[in-house]
Amino acid sequence: MKKKSAIDPRNLPILVTLALFVVMFGAGSFAFIGFFSLQNFLNLFIDNAYLLILAVGMTFVIVSGGIDLSVGSMLALSTMIASSLLEKSHLDPILVIPIVLLAGTAFGFFMGYLIHAFDLPPFIITLAGLYLARGLCYVVSIDTIGITNGFWERAAHAQVIIFDKNFLSPSAVIALVVVLVGLFVARYTGFGRNVYAIGGSEQSAVLMGLPVGRTKVAIYALSGFCSALAGIVFTFYTLSGYALDGKGMELDTIASVVIGGTLLTGGFGSVFGSMLGVLVYGTIQVLIVFQGTLNSWWTRIAIGFLVFVFCVLQRAFDVRAARSAAHQASASATATASAPAGG
Repeated sequence: MKKKSAIDPRNLPILVTLALFVVMFGAGSFAFIGFFSLQNFLNLFIDNAYLLILAVGMTFVIVSGGIDLSVGSMLALSTMIASSLLEKSHLDPILVIPIVLLAGTAFGFFMGYLIHAFDLPPFIITLAGLYLARGLCYVVSIDTIGITNGFWERAAHAQVIIFDKNFLSPSAVIALVVVLVGLFVARYTGFGRNVYAIGGSEQSAVLMGLPVGRTKVAIYALSGFCSALAGIVFTFYTLSGYALDGKGMELDTIASVVIGGTLLTGGFGSVFGSMLGVLVYGTIQVLIVFQGTLNSWWTRIAIGFLVFVFCVLQRAFDVRAARSAAHQASASATATASAPAGG
């Protein structure tokens, strides 16, 4: 009898991503002085906090078998709403933050409702959302809106000491909290289990009596919430709102999630894997900066190549998992057929 593998073949892309990150970070440590340090590692979270938040929301969407192309535009709209409310309407940050989060959640809810109620392709609806949100940015203002609010400036420059002189920014702390919450929701809540069930087979989820429609709407509402939160975090970097913020960021987010091992066909993936994908993305950027002579567009080239590789790996491991399941089913059937009949 063939020995059962201790590792699910579908988990192998995550292990490959982890190994890739370790190899890349290790190679940078040998190649460049000052690369191997705790602060340089923490900088990966500081510099990519907004992308990490987007990736958490996108993980739930892709695991469910969907896609959300609106996240970059929603991030930009959130920066415009926040900066406009702060600088033009002079609202208190205590009011601005929930308003922006509510707007993002409502936008995602609206798209999720259309996808479910009219059985429309997520690609088309979220593409429409991409253009709608980007257009609304220019309705708010065609110019950059600078943020001079004291709370925002303190959040932008604050440091959370981790060890000795090593620190995280408030943005990175927020992103890590979102990751932890995402891990908990995906693993230990009924909503998380429903997301995986829908991604595995929506028809089977319906036959099982799961709240498919409500869950699908909630998934896109969650993605909208994460996009709005990422927009708020992004303003801590730029201290401004700009209509072209986040342009192409939806592709960076999807790429990070795919590199993190989430299947584009749905049903399998993890928030932890997506975090690793973001760290790989950030490490590539840091390596290019340390190298000094390469153009920043090499980041796109490297990420594009990795997405190709991981899509092929996903397919290969998926086929391997299917063959393993078929073999186990065949062995079980053979054992049942050869068993002596009971009296």
